[in-house]
Amino acid sequence: MNEKVLLIDDHTLFRAGLEDLLRRRGIEVVAAVGSGDQGIQSVAELGPDIVLLDMRMPQMDGLAILRLLRKKHPGLKVVMLTTSSNESDLIEALRSGARGYLLKDIEPDELVVSLREILAGKTVVAPELAPVLARFVQGDEGELEGDKAANPFSELTPREYEILTLLAEGQSNKVIARNLGISDGTVKLHVKAILRKLNVSSRITAAVMAVEHGVRASAAADD
Repeated sequence: MNEKVLLIDDHTLFRAGLEDLLRRRGIEVVAAVGSGDQGIQSVAELGPDIVLLDMRMPQMDGLAILRLLRKKHPGLKVVMLTTSSNESDLIEALRSGARGYLLKDIEPDELVVSLREILAGKTVVAPELAPVLARFVQGDEGELEGDKAANPFSELTPREYEILTLLAEGQSNKVIARNLGISDGTVKLHVKAILRKLNVSSRITAAVMAVEHGVRASAAADD
């Protein structure tokens, strides 16, 4: 496989290990970077054939990076490589143009096979999420819209949902920023997006809405 691969993942050890794994299997890794900004710049400079992208990252989450990459480089094949087996994450990734959605516990040889299939034009997802892909491909929008109606938070990104749970606990932007290791400004941008997507005008309303729907912080795995 002579195609060029670019890795975007904020966890240094995982990124280094994956880079080594791919190179040992004869795959050219043109760059392995730790942020969305670096990734977007590297794609523009290096022109990879495929990008392996983490879902949850600080400053700019994987879905936001995916949308920007697809907008700037429509032909680029982007694959989400994540620990999240959440169906809504998969659906949102596919809707945003991802050509693959793989979990980080994938066997190395299976990863290589999946990359080859994606480069050949297929859309590949983790086996346990295949039924979700099937529904998506069949265009079962009725079921998806029903899910959205039942869950008003379905359009939130994983990071936005995480911040909403902290809003529901009454945390201030400054406390949220400290807890998540991001800037106050980044938190403000996320809160603004949350209010827009929930169609509410204040963070208090959003917090009450979250409490009423039983939204609470969970031990979600970090990617």
